[in-house]
Amino acid sequence: MFTYLINPEKATPLQKQAVIEKYHLNESVPVQYLYWLNGVLHGDLGYSKTARLPVTDAISQKFPATFELALLSVFIAVVIGITVGTKAAVRANSATDQSARVISLVGVSLPVFWLGLMLIMIFYNMLGVAPSPQGQYSFQKYSLDQLRVHTNFLVIDTLASGNIPFFLDVVAHLILPGITLAFATTAIIVRMMRSSMLDVLGAEYVRTARSKGLPEKVVINRHARRNALIPTTTVIGLSFGGLLGGAVLTETVFSWNGLGQWAAESARGIDTAGIMGFTLLTAVIYVLANLAVDIVYAFLDPRVQLG
Repeated sequence: MFTYLINPEKATPLQKQAVIEKYHLNESVPVQYLYWLNGVLHGDLGYSKTARLPVTDAISQKFPATFELALLSVFIAVVIGITVGTKAAVRANSATDQSARVISLVGVSLPVFWLGLMLIMIFYNMLGVAPSPQGQYSFQKYSLDQLRVHTNFLVIDTLASGNIPFFLDVVAHLILPGITLAFATTAIIVRMMRSSMLDVLGAEYVRTARSKGLPEKVVINRHARRNALIPTTTVIGLSFGGLLGGAVLTETVFSWNGLGQWAAESARGIDTAGIMGFTLLTAVIYVLANLAVDIVYAFLDPRVQLG
């Protein structure tokens, strides 16, 4: 397993040799990799020198921050993306449709870090309505010692501790990075939902439903949109998996103490154990996201059988 001394310059030759032998650094790279795999199977991912913690502890501390941010971002993207995409398809080639297409094009083209900086400049520097974009809460006013519950999910901890001002401060800090992270995902969902809805609205069963005299809202919501959600669900699931894997740029801009910022620091500091642990976690998240998408398919499409 790869690891590093925190301060190798001050270590004695005997200490260095002990570390080399303990983590098999004197072995070939393939042999070291096999030792690393064995450690993974036993829950040992090594030591992250950037976090100054074992990798498993670093993940357990930083994952909740990324999960809260990703959950808010996906919620915003799903609500806006599905709603706007549906209306754009129903009113194809109208002003609403053209506006949605322009916004979605801007969303997938706009650099995330630039959008984050612009939101900070407008809502924090100019208008003063947003809290300081430095972390998950106002460090000058609140402290984690004030919380009775410690799950590392600050929204849950502050609410469970009954500290409403702290809770509102945490929620306020989530808004700008949540919008920044959701912008590109929203644009992708809008484009996918619009395309899927246009295909479904031309299907025979939709024309049959209309010919039976069903209200247009029933035709759109019950017959068309549900089937159009099937391919869109794939995009949503993979987007959520990507966000959980670490929104590196967003977390760096907003000094968010999550997986993305940790991954960036590990890359800059050549923290091999941290990078490999982050990569492994990202792979697992994508697998679980795909599994969740397959399960949702069964509820959207009765033809899909889980068994």
